[in-house]
Amino acid sequence: MFDLPVATGYSILLLFVVPLCAWICWTDLKFMKIPNRAVYATAAVWLVVGFLVFPFEPWAWRWLNLIVVLALGFILHLTANVGAGDVKFAAAAAPFFKAAHLGFILPLFAAFLLGAFFGHRILRAIPAVRAMTPDWVSWKRKDFPMGLALAGTFVAYVAFIAFPPVQDAFFALISR
Repeated sequence: MFDLPVATGYSILLLFVVPLCAWICWTDLKFMKIPNRAVYATAAVWLVVGFLVFPFEPWAWRWLNLIVVLALGFILHLTANVGAGDVKFAAAAAPFFKAAHLGFILPLFAAFLLGAFFGHRILRAIPAVRAMTPDWVSWKRKDFPMGLALAGTFVAYVAFIAFPPVQDAFFALISR
């Protein structure tokens, strides 16, 4: 609607994405669930804020990302035991991502997945941490709160697009 530069649009989106992702991480750690309200709120941010800060055509086409990720996620839910909340959150976040960036998104997700998994496992092994959060379900379950990796990837991607100098510095660092 306002046709702002992409980085400015993503800077505005970042203001909404960070608190949503913090909420999603907390609920996934505490309850091992991503609430539908959080999924709806994520989609609503793209629906309203995305519409206001991006041109109509790319904003509208990005809804296709939601459908594709939801379909792939449904297959992963049935075949690989991926959680339904994780699938719904990934689908709701998908319109924020540009499909042409898939070559960057997948390694970014892999890095966050490894970091979140090992970080969670290390922290749950520390008695003082568990004592501070004794009611967190994720400490007791074998499965992993995937919302941590999904939310981390989401925030990092939006931040990279919002701040091109950071993105340039990162790519310069990894291309050495």
